[in-house]
Amino acid sequence: MDEFSQDAATGTPHDDLRATPTAHPSQRPHLAAVVEDRLYAVAGRVLRRFGWRPRFQVYTGYGSPERVRVLARMLLAPAGASRRDERRPLRRGFRHFLTVPAPDSPVRVRIGGHEVEDVTDRSGYVDLELDLPSREPLPAGLQEAELSSLGSPDGPEVPAPVLVLGPETRFGVVSDIDDTTLVTGVPRPLLATWNTFVRRAGSRRAVPGMAALYRELEETHPEGAFFYVSNGAWNTAGALRAFLAREDYPAGPMLLTDWGPTLTGWFRSGREHKAASLDLLMSWFPHVRWLLVGDNGQHDPEIYADAVERWPDRIAAVAIRQVAGADRAPVTDPGSGTTDPLDDAAAPTPVIRGEDGTVLARGLGRVPGVLRD
Repeated sequence: MDEFSQDAATGTPHDDLRATPTAHPSQRPHLAAVVEDRLYAVAGRVLRRFGWRPRFQVYTGYGSPERVRVLARMLLAPAGASRRDERRPLRRGFRHFLTVPAPDSPVRVRIGGHEVEDVTDRSGYVDLELDLPSREPLPAGLQEAELSSLGSPDGPEVPAPVLVLGPETRFGVVSDIDDTTLVTGVPRPLLATWNTFVRRAGSRRAVPGMAALYRELEETHPEGAFFYVSNGAWNTAGALRAFLAREDYPAGPMLLTDWGPTLTGWFRSGREHKAASLDLLMSWFPHVRWLLVGDNGQHDPEIYADAVERWPDRIAAVAIRQVAGADRAPVTDPGSGTTDPLDDAAAPTPVIRGEDGTVLARGLGRVPGVLRD
């Protein structure tokens, strides 16, 4: 199955990965979360009266032969709506956010002969980690989990793709999305808002040279893996997946966030989401060395520098795209792609800076083991 052909999300054990921390049992949920939950409850009751029913959206999960993470979400959808209707890539951005979740819905997940039951969280997400019996490991490659709604026993099982990394995978790429693979304009808030909520997804522009760089990395490391980690909302996953496929980026799981109030505050922390996602990948795949790719429009240089401090032997290099108008991490000889450390803690990890994929490719070509000689 092509992971670019499915939708999905995340849920319960790792709320920090969606930057939606779980409130302490003695702590009252944040007022914004209480209001949001009540609004969704009212909207859900109204829509169900009109025949809307819960339906899965699935994202690509990942894991090892012995342990996998399955990601999905349940949203209310009108009777007869097809999955194709949910993934229209040419819709204007704001329409991806017009959704109503199905919280507290019982679900069953099957994979590799193993089965577990759970319930969706307050935003309809499921995020399950399954430890598989050592005698029945999964083969490496793209596998399938089967999801079913226990609240709708007659409903069909829905396949959810899961990328399994075997011991032969020794190299991986973690890439930001906004202003790294596609032009968003995050340093200019009004432009970023227009691109995200108003423009049609099909009109988004790619960052020059980045897709070619990623394809060259894929050719150099045919057993490698690509993960796209972003502060963007899961609501936009279908549009982002269509963009990545259209521009011929290598396929790979996306790790996004849930926008909106959390149990502890008005907004989620995008920086915590990225840091937690990196730590989880590092801990799950100790045999993989990673190339971290981002931009200086937000906090990628700081996040990656912290990751190098925590995992100094696991990061092969860092590549930072220099965004015009960004005031973070000033350009150092941007036209040459010279290597330099993000900070003292990052040395001796090579750091490549450049304004596009072509410049970054030149710099990464001088890093041993990253690109083909």
